[in-house]
Amino acid sequence: MKKKDIAFLKVMPLRGPNIWTYRQVLEAWVDIGALEDSPSNTLPGFYERLTAWLPGLVEHRCGVGERGGFLLRLREGTWAGHILEHVTLELQNLAGMQTGFGKARETSTPGVYKVVVRSRHEQVSRACLYAARDLMMAAIEGRPFDMPSTVTRLRDLADSFCLGPSTACIVNAASERRIPSIRLSDGNLVQLGYGACQHRIWTAETDQTSAIGEGISSDKDLTKTLLQSCGVPVPEGRLVESPEDAWDAAEDIGVPVVVKPYDGNHGRGVSTELTAREEVEAAYHVALKEGSGVLVERFVRGDEHRVLVVGGKVAAVARGEAASVVGDGRSTIVELIDSQLNTDPRRGTTEDHPLNPILLDNDQHENQPVRFELKRQGFEPESVPAPGVAVLIQRSGNVALDVTDSIHPSVAAIASLAARVIGLDVAGIDLVAEDISRPLDEQRGAIVEVNAGPGLLMHLKPASGKPRPVGEAIVASLFPEGENGRFPIVGIGGTKGKTVVARVVAQLLQLSGKHVGLACSDGLFLGSRQVEKNDSANWAAAHKVLLNRSVEAAVFETGCRAILGEGLAYDRCQVAVLTNLDPSEQAPEFYIETPEQMLNVLRTLVDVVLPDGVAVLNACDPLLVGMAELCDGDVIFFSSDPEAASVTGHRAQGKRAVLVRNGHLVLVTGADERALVALASVPLVCGAADAYALENVLAAVGAAWALGLSPDLIRAGIETFGLNRAEPAPKHG
Repeated sequence: MKKKDIAFLKVMPLRGPNIWTYRQVLEAWVDIGALEDSPSNTLPGFYERLTAWLPGLVEHRCGVGERGGFLLRLREGTWAGHILEHVTLELQNLAGMQTGFGKARETSTPGVYKVVVRSRHEQVSRACLYAARDLMMAAIEGRPFDMPSTVTRLRDLADSFCLGPSTACIVNAASERRIPSIRLSDGNLVQLGYGACQHRIWTAETDQTSAIGEGISSDKDLTKTLLQSCGVPVPEGRLVESPEDAWDAAEDIGVPVVVKPYDGNHGRGVSTELTAREEVEAAYHVALKEGSGVLVERFVRGDEHRVLVVGGKVAAVARGEAASVVGDGRSTIVELIDSQLNTDPRRGTTEDHPLNPILLDNDQHENQPVRFELKRQGFEPESVPAPGVAVLIQRSGNVALDVTDSIHPSVAAIASLAARVIGLDVAGIDLVAEDISRPLDEQRGAIVEVNAGPGLLMHLKPASGKPRPVGEAIVASLFPEGENGRFPIVGIGGTKGKTVVARVVAQLLQLSGKHVGLACSDGLFLGSRQVEKNDSANWAAAHKVLLNRSVEAAVFETGCRAILGEGLAYDRCQVAVLTNLDPSEQAPEFYIETPEQMLNVLRTLVDVVLPDGVAVLNACDPLLVGMAELCDGDVIFFSSDPEAASVTGHRAQGKRAVLVRNGHLVLVTGADERALVALASVPLVCGAADAYALENVLAAVGAAWALGLSPDLIRAGIETFGLNRAEPAPKHG
């Protein structure tokens, strides 16, 4: 007798478009055992326990299409595979990895299901999947389940492995522009675009960010010197060598002054509005702990502002606010900070929080400025302020109020100039002014720092005001209007002829002057050089091509098993070619056992054709003809029978086809026919024993035509393919 259990037979990531969706998913093969005979409505207390632990399931619409749809299915009776899908999705949402797509489908083996969920990160999705199984079994068996600790563990995983908010906002903006992205590391290094069309980002740094500019910005004294030489207002000051020298500088400049590390960042170690010698000398030690040197500067009266400059233009402006607490006569300052400041939802330890919590229960360096500020006011952390007494905790470091619409044009111009002077494409300009809507020279305002790799969260989640589309600004600076980071990609699938077609198309593209990456069964090729000799018709080889900055076009052979086991390496393509489909072909190891199922696998290639792209289909294969109506782009049929019914109807609509007539290969557009080449001049066809040789050439010509290659180039390419002895001949069909 089978036990009521949920067993995972296989869990595999599909890293690109697949039979389920365009996106990356996690596919689990699940054996639900005796639960196949026990739908949810037959399990006592299961509904109540599950919904108590996961109240968010009410938002799952399921196939019903309305709020509460899944719960309706749960009450009426549904199976464990379906429930596992929804519980996994909900746990991903609770972990902060928002997802909504999922599927659960029976296989031909009773009790075995394919459960598929959208996966933004494989490791986090796996953890959610296994946690979902444990949660369901606890609900089925009436056991306790520690929901809070499970969610905390999953959220910690998501925080560790998923992109940070600054990087994510840029990637999301690229996605809105239909620019593909590839994560290059476990951190925040991401490639936007493919091959020679790519750019790379690392949080708010890009491959256009100057290393020299970064070095200059980290040297506060050099930054001031360069800005001042270009007429940018900066506070007077100098580098000092000792506490005594710091006071000498303060006397020369005139108090109040600011003391700060000359190579620090994020406002750490900065003390402001200092007037007394003991304050200046104490601040020297605070600053020195955060950098390798100390600067003393004129105190600029006003509010701290962060101006984000992207590509020479101001993208966002945020204003700072001082952090204070008000005494109640009972609580210590530490307790007041916890109750009045650290409860602010903007404060936290993760990248999702624009402000850090203020912690004074230790002596870490970052706490010294706060302790220093308290001491200036005559307080210690354990002091108890009288009722109504305001205590200043932080003068700076709390920049979170959006004022983008208020910046004066002259101030914006100065901030843009500062970024150009330092040499940064993305810069955070720290500026102090009493009123950002007035020119700086009217109020003795000044730029106090220029930062490379600035944080974006203050602009994405301001405490007040509008969030700003800073991700869009960075993407627009990398990809001007009309650019999308794509190059021509040709995906080739079918039962026979894929390799030959791929090799021919790659050579035709190469003749057009492009540096071509080819991943096929014969190996991995970059231009005319074979870099790998093993079977490369797979995700890993195609991925290498997409990463290569010298590649200008790519051709990928893709078998059905690669789609089923890995997904496509690319998100969309310019051209998809389907050579044919043998009705007897199956992939039983993936539970693909009918022609209709196999056709659904091949459909993946057509589904990802771009709206301005083309699907090249075999008009003599009745299983493939129906794919034409599924393509977002245009369709070119190829056929050795010029009178095939599918071709006739296609031509009647004014569309294109590649045909054979009177011993010639013919390019057809509607009623117009143009002879391209005599078949007797094509080595691949002339005397070929392969029954598919003619179809292979027709398919390759159709792909080249779809790519916009000229008829003369296509003719020359197919007339000479295989004649070069140095060129390895295709080994596979």
